[in-house]
Amino acid sequence: MKTLDLKSSITFCQKEELAEADQQLIERAVEATSRSYSRYSHFSVGACLRLADGTHVLGANQENAVYPVGLCAERTAIFAAQVQHPDLPIVAIAIAARNEQGELVADPVSPCGSCRQVMLEAEQRHAQPMRILLYGQRGVYVMDGVRQLLPLAFIEESMK
Repeated sequence: MKTLDLKSSITFCQKEELAEADQQLIERAVEATSRSYSRYSHFSVGACLRLADGTHVLGANQENAVYPVGLCAERTAIFAAQVQHPDLPIVAIAIAARNEQGELVADPVSPCGSCRQVMLEAEQRHAQPMRILLYGQRGVYVMDGVRQLLPLAFIEESMK
């Protein structure tokens, strides 16, 4: 028997320490929280993607009384990008959230498992890592690829 040590390198910084393009991506993700339909959870999540040509694509969580019919912000953005811009890789994603009181959350929120898998496959589709910016009022978690969120990934090679 042996133990595997899996490590992820995650940078924690203030939004102002990031490049202007990353700051804009976060601002757009915050903006997208206002487009959330979160009547049941009252937890509004927004996402903004930056594609290889600089295009931004927004997403917001969309709920439904019949769970689990809704979709997370990350997946609404990724699916829209893949339909509208199928040949453009996603180079970055920013994610922000508001709590039940409508305030931006203090600590960054992390994508759910389903979103992590979709993000991983979007990376694989274009063979390009996706920069991840998770925003909270106290700071931003920055990762240079989905593998930092999903170290034991289920990928195509896993099925061989």
